[in-house]
Amino acid sequence: MTDLTTTDLTPLEPDEATLGRLRARLAGEADRAGLLDVAYTTIDSPVGVLLLAATDRGLVRVAFECEGLDRVLEALAARLGARILAAPDRLQGAASQLEAYFAGTLRHFDIPLDLRLASGFRLSVLGHLAEIGYGRTESYTQVAAATGSPRAVRAVGTACATNPLPVVVPCHRVLRSDGALGGYLGGLEAKRNLLALEAAA
Repeated sequence: MTDLTTTDLTPLEPDEATLGRLRARLAGEADRAGLLDVAYTTIDSPVGVLLLAATDRGLVRVAFECEGLDRVLEALAARLGARILAAPDRLQGAASQLEAYFAGTLRHFDIPLDLRLASGFRLSVLGHLAEIGYGRTESYTQVAAATGSPRAVRAVGTACATNPLPVVVPCHRVLRSDGALGGYLGGLEAKRNLLALEAAA
């Protein structure tokens, strides 16, 4: 009779590739069954790692690494539902368009957006930002006037600073009246790089 020791009964640890396949399968099945509130993935970009998150309505959040990706996911869970999984397949279209944008071959995003994270005046500002063309800029004052609230310059700055979909909804195209960059959620270096990318195309 074979003498089994406790080491003989130690379960095998799955490798990272196997775990990745299992996670992808779980996410896919949850998505197909309508059990996923938010799907997310991350992509590398010239402005650093970006988190992309989507609901069944569309892309709901683009976040810079400097925002703290875990904090962003926690905030999404609190606002949109706790069933959040890494599910790159749902984000494939958005990821492809962002890659094309950073490669200089895409000037206008054509992906469904879920704008639930903005409301009121901030939502109207986001609507106008989408109309600022590739390679163009406007001042905070111009955006305020375009949204029908010419005195709300500071509120425009707040709307840009809290834009849930930076890059895709181009708040980086809004500058101070003197031409200075102003602020940016992803940092001034990211804003500078995005403007340079568009100017070079």
